[in-house]
Amino acid sequence: MQSAIWKKVTRTERWPSLQNEMTTSKIDNSQRIAAKVAGIAGLLAFVLVVFGNYVLLGPLIVPRNAADTARNILAHQTQFRCALACFITYDVGGIVLLTALYVIFAPVNRGLALAGALFRLVFVMLWLVAPLNSLGALRLLSDSSYLQVFEPQRLQALARVQIAASFDDYYVGLPFFGLAATVCAWLWFRSNYIPKGLAIFGIIASAWCVLCALIYLIFPHFNKVVNDYIFDSPLALFELIVSFWLLFKGLKPVPLNQSQADAL
Repeated sequence: MQSAIWKKVTRTERWPSLQNEMTTSKIDNSQRIAAKVAGIAGLLAFVLVVFGNYVLLGPLIVPRNAADTARNILAHQTQFRCALACFITYDVGGIVLLTALYVIFAPVNRGLALAGALFRLVFVMLWLVAPLNSLGALRLLSDSSYLQVFEPQRLQALARVQIAASFDDYYVGLPFFGLAATVCAWLWFRSNYIPKGLAIFGIIASAWCVLCALIYLIFPHFNKVVNDYIFDSPLALFELIVSFWLLFKGLKPVPLNQSQADAL
């Protein structure tokens, strides 16, 4: 009789811990839908930012030559504006992505899920400043009457400064992007929704991104020691792989082992 009572008490005491373990094992339909949405949003955002930055905007920018850059922009205004549209759409995708990730991670740890969403929102808002700077550059290069008091060379230089400010916006936002990704990678690791090896790679890549971004903001010549493409490329690769995983594999719950099942 005492043995039976002891087993019952022990099982009751273990129930809360088992419930906590099950939070990452039970996946509801909203999480599965959010995973597909996150996968699609992540892939589209990647395509948009690469296409807008390297295909549309990049060819128009001539390093250390404000005059040629200004002529390229004026000769290809539609291409320039399409790049800005890509960046704005990327922001929309970022908001969709952070919302979907919050839905996925809230059952795992609501506080960390919210922190990750807020970090990513800060990055999205800073990224939104870049199109505003570019539109300011375009205005400086226009033929508005109130700009006739300035010499063309001065306006071209000011426009180039506006465009360069967009890169400053990105690197100020990069630590927030890295922090958001670090939080998410940790939650991926704890939840077992994706392979642990991939989650560990995400934690390392995200932390590396935060470290490089902070060092670069303090020491602007750091990119001569470590190429600035290496700051965020591992993190971009991680997010791309996760997007494909979520879209085609979805979330994978961890099955309960036999002892846990017997305890229930």
